[in-house]
Amino acid sequence: MSDALLALQPSPAAGFDQPLDMLDGCHERLRRSLALLERLSAHLTAHGADQAAQEAARDVLRYFDLAAPHHHQDEELHLVPLLQRDPSTRAWAEQLLSDHAQLAPLWLNARIALVKVSEGVWPAETEAAALQAQWAQWAQALRAHAAWEDAVVYPWVRTQLSTDHAHAMGQEMAQRRGVR
Repeated sequence: MSDALLALQPSPAAGFDQPLDMLDGCHERLRRSLALLERLSAHLTAHGADQAAQEAARDVLRYFDLAAPHHHQDEELHLVPLLQRDPSTRAWAEQLLSDHAQLAPLWLNARIALVKVSEGVWPAETEAAALQAQWAQWAQALRAHAAWEDAVVYPWVRTQLSTDHAHAMGQEMAQRRGVR
């Protein structure tokens, strides 16, 4: 497998003036990072934790350590209150928060092995298979969560979000990230 196959591919970016488009873009980057993780998993079986694997692991770690927590916080600060206001969507708010709570420890477990790969360490076959299964379980849960948000939550929020609220949301998101 070439190093290029283990590279994280760029994705389109939206600005803070379009916060829901930013959240959509985050889901696209999430899917790209999970695809990279899957390529990494296959690469590790064939090549171990070589330089390409180490770089791919660092890319996956960077996304899920930095961008993903901001994304979840964005949703919890800005989407959950909208969902909680409407009796017909309160269960969605609970589901979103519950999913985030369930995904967090799965990431922490997946992260442990990724840090080791980033340092050039990959275990023996039996332990490796268990780690790869753990990664696959986490990726499947994360994909299902993002797909649900894309199909159910985000379309509804788009119908409810005023221009002023979207502007305030974008400003808060930028400020929390230290962007002016």
